[in-house]
Amino acid sequence: MNISLSRRASLMLAALGCACQAAQAGFVDDGKGSLELRNFYFDRDFHGDTASQSRRGEWAQGFMLKWQSGYTDGVVGFGLDAAGMLGLKLDSSPDRSGTGLLPRGSDKRAADEYGKAVATFKAKLSRTELQVGGLSPQLPLLASNYSRLFPQWFHGAQLVSKDLDDFSFTVLQVDATKLRDSSDFEDLTAMAQQGAYSATVSSDRLYYAGADYQPLKNLTVSLHTSELEDLFRRDFAGFKYRLAAGPGEAFTEWRWFNAREQGRALLGEVDNRTLSTNFGYSLHGHTFSGGYQKVSGDTAYAYVGGTDTYLFSEQQVSTFALANERAWMLRYDYNFAALGMPGLTFNVRYVKGDQVDPQRIATAKGRALAARGGEGEEWERTTDITYVVQSGALRNVSLRWRNASMRSNFADAADENRVIVGYTFEF
Repeated sequence: MNISLSRRASLMLAALGCACQAAQAGFVDDGKGSLELRNFYFDRDFHGDTASQSRRGEWAQGFMLKWQSGYTDGVVGFGLDAAGMLGLKLDSSPDRSGTGLLPRGSDKRAADEYGKAVATFKAKLSRTELQVGGLSPQLPLLASNYSRLFPQWFHGAQLVSKDLDDFSFTVLQVDATKLRDSSDFEDLTAMAQQGAYSATVSSDRLYYAGADYQPLKNLTVSLHTSELEDLFRRDFAGFKYRLAAGPGEAFTEWRWFNAREQGRALLGEVDNRTLSTNFGYSLHGHTFSGGYQKVSGDTAYAYVGGTDTYLFSEQQVSTFALANERAWMLRYDYNFAALGMPGLTFNVRYVKGDQVDPQRIATAKGRALAARGGEGEEWERTTDITYVVQSGALRNVSLRWRNASMRSNFADAADENRVIVGYTFEF
């Protein structure tokens, strides 16, 4: 009897060990890692008598190590993602700091180095995935910013389900953000928008729900809503469509946003509706596009502090989304692969904004313009050229130069250059 029980126990332990090994195999063998190197030079010159800082210019090196596990075997699979980041100062000074590359203290001196780390636990059932921990979402109402060394991170939970054919459902809750140049999680805020909103009023909760429907391969419609507790609620409706037209392809996308104060209304009045559109045509490496955008309501476009706007108008310096602003956008892209030069791409963008209500602008030039009864105007031109080495010892090294010029009658003019050298080693 004892021998039989011992044998059964041994068999059970062996079976459990095999199961654990199989589960571990999926967790590890299906995993992937990467080390991203990003060398970033940023220089922005301001022009104008009211500028509190004539120049922002810094140079930094970033390292981001990421690991994404596979899933354990079973009806519900479990996994873990992690990322560790280290930023090093190469050049800075108190009179040039504040570029967003490096954190700085009250003396305006940038840190010599800074680090951050996030971990994300995940679970998957069929085509539904739950993530808990560090999140870097790219959603219409919460678009994580990655325009400097590291992405903006949020802390919370996100559920994405694609179990229903042609549909994608997203539910999200976050309670803090780690800004692109910060090591610590902080409360959520609203973007100031030239003083239209307070950037110091905070919230400790954002709720999000969205649905995307793709009835055709080239057509997507979306409905999303979010609530930044006690600050504002936002809604989004989107439409994307692509169509073969002659030798090329035509496309259009419409994005509509609605925002209003919510709960205790700690920001004060929030009354905004914004329509942002884009139309274009692609042919033999060329892409021509442009659109119209209009901000309506009594206040500026409202969005979460530190994030991207998800507007077609957003440029390097300006977002073109102030109270009552109207904007026209033009863009040209070219992929030199059409000429036998793969890896080289170029684009130039131009945005013109007018009809800005200066009563909602806190700058000295804005107040002076409001006193004269004028309307705000601005424009920005941005060029971007990128080359990714295709072969040899430097294969996959990317070199990017971004240049912008912005002029305005309510804010200080600016000229900007960004030079970014990157490489990602995957393992």
